[in-house]
Amino acid sequence: MFSHRERPYDWVGAWSEKRAQLSPDAVGLVDATTGERYTYAELDRRANRTARLLRDEGVTDDQGVTDGESVTADEETGERVAVLSRNRPELVDLFFATAKTGGVLAPLSHRLAAGELVEMLNDVDPALLVVEEPFTDLAADVLDHEARAFDCSILSLSADDSDSDAEASASGSRATFDPWTDALPEDSSPVETADVSMDDPHLFLHTGGSTGVPKETVLTHGSLLWNSFNTITAWGLRPEDVTPMVFPMFHTGGWNVLTLPLFHLGATVVIAREFEPSEVLHLVESEGATVLVAVPAVLRMMTRHDDWADTDLSTLRFAKSGGGPCRESVMEEWWERDVDLSQGYGLTECGPNNFTMPDGWPREKADSVGVPVMHADARVADDEGRELPAGEIGELELASPHAADRYWRNEAETAETFGGVSASEAGEGSEDPASAGWVSTGDLARRDDEGYFYIEGRKKNMYVSGGENVYPAAVEDRIADHPKVEEVVVVPVADDQWGQVGKAVVQGDESLTLEELTDFLDGKLARFKRPRHLAFVAEMPTSGPSKIDRQAVKREFGRE
Repeated sequence: MFSHRERPYDWVGAWSEKRAQLSPDAVGLVDATTGERYTYAELDRRANRTARLLRDEGVTDDQGVTDGESVTADEETGERVAVLSRNRPELVDLFFATAKTGGVLAPLSHRLAAGELVEMLNDVDPALLVVEEPFTDLAADVLDHEARAFDCSILSLSADDSDSDAEASASGSRATFDPWTDALPEDSSPVETADVSMDDPHLFLHTGGSTGVPKETVLTHGSLLWNSFNTITAWGLRPEDVTPMVFPMFHTGGWNVLTLPLFHLGATVVIAREFEPSEVLHLVESEGATVLVAVPAVLRMMTRHDDWADTDLSTLRFAKSGGGPCRESVMEEWWERDVDLSQGYGLTECGPNNFTMPDGWPREKADSVGVPVMHADARVADDEGRELPAGEIGELELASPHAADRYWRNEAETAETFGGVSASEAGEGSEDPASAGWVSTGDLARRDDEGYFYIEGRKKNMYVSGGENVYPAAVEDRIADHPKVEEVVVVPVADDQWGQVGKAVVQGDESLTLEELTDFLDGKLARFKRPRHLAFVAEMPTSGPSKIDRQAVKREFGRE
């Protein structure tokens, strides 16, 4: 995508030391699980110790810089450290430390199966694997797997919450690894930093993996910095801001939505091993949280908790929903508490903070994700890469210096997602030779006459009924307005007359009948959009941070 290639500068990767110099006594990180609070001076000292550990383990910039020039983008720069852990201070230490050493941090989801993890670790090929104690048996299954091809040092992080300790004891974990604390040097003095450029990788964050084994997305120092710039300028973040970080740190939301932008400013991020809605409510009040970003399910659960009405939310300047459409009924609950809640949009491959709501945005735009941020372009394109006019639905494409560089060791998928068509050449259908084109999101969207963008769902989720395109997200929005519906996913099923029709899979009051739902949708949806079948689930399956797993719903209910 956008090239930042220049000679190395000392400030590239100098996150913790620069921040420690500018605001040493400001609290950068709060660990709600242990109650520990860390200033930026303390975080930099911890990063120095961790950097020395990484160099001892060989996690460095293995190719570095030669004659003042970085290696090319298709060469492998930076040894990798993989992590299997919940949110904890050591992940922050590793982020700051890999920035210093020129290494790459690759956090992995502990929710994946051993077979999936072994494929990903073979791909990442880490020099070091760090495993939190609750997942040592999972790591042992990975190490014993017949498909394992990687070989690396392994360190264990002790669980520091009582529930996990009890769980580990009860399970009688069969695996033991060298303790992190034993390997960590005592010396916290400044370390010599590596020569890295804005184009060198710093984070590998994997995709959701809904179509197979997750792909590792390569985020460079430049990608991370530009997303931070865009978030700060578009959302109006401030040094005094405080946020509970409810996204896991193996997810782009755990780093790029708020954590790194707030670190950039010297603000405060609150983490915990587990985040229940009641805990989030408590932390908003006890820590005086000023900004909050969460998936719709978490925002909804917070409004339905017994503590909702009594929790002081007055410190929140705004809240944002991400990771899927937020129902307007949920948004209204937050508006009634005088919290400015709006929808965001992003993906691991770009941003993820691509849109913002303008000052004084009208409530009738609540279904939109807003307008593009300062340093990002967005368009809606047809299958030939031609930009569509306002009002028409096509694939959302994004262009920004905060886009990821590529997928790791996956040229075919990289070309499909990142090798877009430039706006000037779209009419001819030719590729942009500089690869400075558009990131294909796989999401359908439309733009209105005022420049607001609306997400219509995943391109692969659209189906055709009687020759008409049906976008499940639009149907779901109307169904969700029914008082008996808590959550809904619409999937296509085969139909002899129409080819395909919709089935509404509902979490909610099971007294709801298809006839009742059809009557409710009369006048709200065209007849061909209304579901012809109805099914119920006690709880929607999820993947990632409380994000509905649509593919799991489709596998179970996509037949009649």
